[in-house]
Amino acid sequence: MNTAESSAVASDLAWFKSSYSGTEGGDCVEVAASTGVVHIRDSKVTAGPVIRLSRKAWAGFVGEA
Repeated sequence: MNTAESSAVASDLAWFKSSYSGTEGGDCVEVAASTGVVHIRDSKVTAGPVIRLSRKAWAGFVGEA
């Protein structure tokens, strides 16, 4: 797993929130993919830190979830 990156670096990405996330907020994350990396952030704090995972690590996480 990589360390958090600044939100300025991640601002140009196309972010997606799960269709299971309701319109009432709650605990949600957003993901954005770029070349070789998946970026993850808290949907309620979009200017906050972003975690970067390799695509392989992300696939492993999703496979276990």
